[in-house]
Amino acid sequence: MTKYRLLLSAALPAFIAFGIAAPASAETLNVVASFTVLADVVKQVGGDHVKVSSLVGPNGDPHEFEPSPADAKKLNAAKVTFVSGEGLEGWMDRLISASGYKGTPIVASEGIDTRTMVDDGKTITDPHVWNSPVNVKIWVANIEKALAAADPADAADFNANAERYTKTLTELDAYAHSKFDKIAEDRRKILTSHDAFGYFGREYNVSFLSPLGISTETEASAAGVAKLIEQIKSEHVKSYFFENSNDPRLVKQVAKATGAEPGGELYVEALSKANGPAPTYEKMFRYNVDQLAAAMAKSS
Repeated sequence: MTKYRLLLSAALPAFIAFGIAAPASAETLNVVASFTVLADVVKQVGGDHVKVSSLVGPNGDPHEFEPSPADAKKLNAAKVTFVSGEGLEGWMDRLISASGYKGTPIVASEGIDTRTMVDDGKTITDPHVWNSPVNVKIWVANIEKALAAADPADAADFNANAERYTKTLTELDAYAHSKFDKIAEDRRKILTSHDAFGYFGREYNVSFLSPLGISTETEASAAGVAKLIEQIKSEHVKSYFFENSNDPRLVKQVAKATGAEPGGELYVEALSKANGPAPTYEKMFRYNVDQLAAAMAKSS
């Protein structure tokens, strides 16, 4: 018995040393994402191998975000950084310069079939790609590729997570179709704060009217608002929604002039806090679909 203990004692340091020298996986990646919706999708793909920070916080507006010194410090420490792209993060270049960040942000929307729209007399690309889960599948593929390049030891896990989450996105798409396809097309019309639902509308044949254009930084003209009011009246739009990250006063003004009824709050460019109804992209999308479908059904 004593001899056995001596042998075990002699082997134990080598066993411990071996365990330390050969960890099961690489160290956790420090990742920064530009806003909460993107940060959540990165978490879904990265799993336990990533620590993700969002620059724009819950209920925050990615158009009007003003980075702080703390954000510059956060970016400087990142191993991988993700942006959605397509003009959404107009403040990112300034933040990169201020932070001294040496990397190049990964553009998650690379490869998406984007749509254009007219905003303030200019034709631009609509950056709100995530409001279609079909587009988010491309986000997932780009995120997986970038994480695997930064941490090859965990590439198999990233792949498995990406495949699982892609199935979730397919289910979300089917869920939305199951809600909207049975509603008459002339009832699929909604008033919202600003034009952020273009991809959602394209996917599910829903018309969204708004007093603001692509960005909440733009201001609606009196003539533009008057024209929108007439359009809402002529097309018999029955419901309006405001957004968690925007000032609701203008859309309420338009609704009052047209008689549109309040449908509630939508989560369009930002997730809610953890205790809210939309703390993840999956819950956000389902919540928006349920709110919109209920309002349309009510007006039928």
